[in-house]
Amino acid sequence: MNQRVICQKCIHYFVTWEPAKPHGCRAYGFKSKLIPSMVVKQSSGMECSFYELKRK
Repeated sequence: MNQRVICQKCIHYFVTWEPAKPHGCRAYGFKSKLIPSMVVKQSSGMECSFYELKRK
């Protein structure tokens, strides 16, 4: 992927109401303290494959 993954600009990203896990990803189905793309990279060693830029 040549495009830089910025979760906040992805259609799958959402903000939760949980202080311990404020970031979420609908595509992967998890909530986390870290930005989802960082969790995916740390756990799989690969870039996020579901990243899709939000339409304006």
